[in-house]
Parts: sequence; structure tokens; C-alpha cells
Amino acid sequence: CKALPFLLADQSLNFAYSGRTGERDCHMRTYSITDSSDHTITYVDRKRWWWSLSLINPMLPLIGVFGFLATGQSFWLAVPLTLMFVVAPLLDWLFGEDQNNPPESLVPQLEEDRYYRVLTYLTVPLHYIAFITVAIFVGTQTLPWWGFLALTVAIGFADGFAINTGHELGHKRTRLETWLAKIVLAVPAYGHFWIEHNRGHHRDVATPDDPASARMGESIYQFALREIPGAFQRAWEIERERLKRKDLPVLHLQNEVLQSYLISVVLQVSLLIAFGWIMIPFLLIHNVFSWWVLTSANYIEHYGLLRMQQDNGKYERCQPHHSWNANHIYSNLLLFHLQRHSDHHANPTRRYQSLRHFEDLPSLPSGYYGMYLLAYVPSLWFKYMDAKLLQLPHVQGDLNKINIDPAAREAILEKYGESFAPAS
Repeated sequence: CKALPFLLADQSLNFAYSGRTGERDCHMRTYSITDSSDHTITYVDRKRWWWSLSLINPMLPLIGVFGFLATGQSFWLAVPLTLMFVVAPLLDWLFGEDQNNPPESLVPQLEEDRYYRVLTYLTVPLHYIAFITVAIFVGTQTLPWWGFLALTVAIGFADGFAINTGHELGHKRTRLETWLAKIVLAVPAYGHFWIEHNRGHHRDVATPDDPASARMGESIYQFALREIPGAFQRAWEIERERLKRKDLPVLHLQNEVLQSYLISVVLQVSLLIAFGWIMIPFLLIHNVFSWWVLTSANYIEHYGLLRMQQDNGKYERCQPHHSWNANHIYSNLLLFHLQRHSDHHANPTRRYQSLRHFEDLPSLPSGYYGMYLLAYVPSLWFKYMDAKLLQLPHVQGDLNKINIDPAAREAILEKYGESFAPAS
């Protein structure tokens, strides 16, 4: 099997082959099509089996649980967070980036391959298994306070990535995937996400109107105070208007925000009844850090990027350069290619295995795990990302082409106004 050596040492190798069958590594499927000139194009996704790493992400906190049960050593409770925020950035650095794209003529075949979508289906029950297992563990074991906190934060982060699973599923048009999105979003108690994201964020992204697009000069902590309540309010307003058009009250079982939240209530109230008061801090910490994962992702995905307003008052169509992109192999395998965010916003229904790299995009220096850590220290974030933002090809130092936080505008103009003159 040559898949792992490929990931480590042959990242520049093109996945598309013309006029030959290519090498079938590890029994990987070969997609092929013959065009009108009788020319055969074939494609092998050499990451095919590595996409199964996405199943590991929800289960990482269980390493702490079973390590502690097997050894009695409390340090195991901190291992999941270490894997997320120390090991994952290192693996992104080790594996590097993948800039290859599947041939467009073969994308329909790639998207019809059920293997890829089955991985998203399987991730849904795994989030429930991990969450309930950790809840039983903290509800029945005597743990040091720091161990309780570390493990609870870890399952919060892991279930924050359930929002990512809901994101991939919620963009699809099948009834099964829509319901799986609602079900998995019940774990982090964030059932409004897919309504707000699909019908609100994608409409308003990279504009001052979007609470889920971070502005230059806005720290992640300031952003959270705007994004979390703003997204909930927008989802509720969108759903209320939809129900109004159907002559239905907002408090109705057809309210798709409430459908997911009802599952959350049943799940979390059941844990409170089963294990008592210890579930109160557990659920509070879990839920807050799950929401924080989405806030962290939203913050880095569109920081400072701006769609220009046209003469008719409407914003230009969302283009790939309106999102920050990351091609880092390891974290993209875990996150269903979420980090190829530029193509996702330009083509929202495109499935994760088909998302493309584009040249000259706003590019992040690390995958999301590493970028989260940078964002959590605003002084470092501003120092690095503000300069990178101003140097983008479509910005070229023109502050009029940046989404700037109104509260920071004066300071930003004073700092960069002379050194970065508006582009002519």
C-alpha cells in the first residue's frame, strides 16, 4: 500500500491521469470517462481510505476515558485536548498541503460514490456514543477538578465538530441528510445552525450585514458576543418568515429549529435525571465549548474579507477569494474538507470530496486547529493576519476593500492608512 508514503512525500503528484489507468493503490477505485474525441480521463482519489479518519474525530475524548479506566492515571484525561491542539497542528505541518483537484468531468461520478457520504452518516451516531459515554463516565467517577474540566472541554470541542458534520449534511438536498443534520446538531444543542448557515450566512457572507463574518480589528472574543446571539436571532427570523408564508405559528412542530432542539432537551434532561447535579456544570461547559468551536471556525474563515457593494445596492456574488482557504491534509481529512472553504462558499452543494483548490486565494498558514490557537491570542492574530489580509492580490492595501470593525476603524486607518495607500 502506497497511500501513506504519498501523503508524506508525494504531495505534489497530480491525481488526474489522461490516457492511462493509473496506479490502483490499496484497491482504490478508479473513475474514468471517455470524451467525444475518444480520449479517456481517469482519476484515483489516493486519500480515499484516509477520509475514514473523520470517524476518529468524534471519538477522541474516549481515549481519555478508557486510558483512565485502564490505568487509573489522571493524565489520560488531558490527552484528548493534547491530540487536538498539539498533535494535530504538528501533523498538518508534517503532512503539508494538497493542492490537487479531481477532473471536473469526473466529479459527477465522484459525488455519486456512496462511500463518501456513508462516512458522514456514520459520524452522526459516533457523536452520540462519545457524548453519552463521557457523560456516564463523569457522572460515575471521582475525578480531579482539572481532569473533569479537561475532559469536558475535550468532548465540547469534539461535539463542536458535530456542527461540521451537520454543515456537510445540511447543505445536501436529500431528506435523509437533512434529518441527519438536525439529529447531529442536537448533540451540541445548536439546532438553529443549518437554517442560519444555509439561508443567512451564505446569503450575507463577507459583508457587514453578516454576524458570522469577522471584521478586521475585531478579536475573537468580541466576535463571539456578536456572532452567537446574532446567528440565533437570524435563524429564528428566517424560520418565522417561512412558517408565516405557510400560515403556521412559529411554535409549531414544523419549525425546523425546534425539531433539533427538542432532541437536545430530551437528551440533556435525561442525563440530568440519571446523574444529578454533576451534569449541570458538565452540560454547561460542553455546550459552551461546542458553540465556541463554530465561533472559532467562523472567525478565521472570513476574517476581514469583503464583497463589494454594487451600484444597485446589492453585494457582488460570493467568489472563492471571499473565504480563507487551507489545503492542509491531516485536518482536512478529519473535517470533511471544511478548510477548502473558498470553493464551498462559491458552490455550497458540492460534496466534500470534490471541493477544489484555486490559485491566488486567501490562504491560511496552518489548518484550523493551529489557527484556532493563534486566534485565541488577539495580539498575535492581528500582527500576523492583518498584514496578510492587506497583502492579498485583490486587496493590495486598499482598506476600502476590507470588512473593518467600526470600533477599530480609526485605529486601523491611523496604523495602515499611510503605509498602505488605496489601490488606484
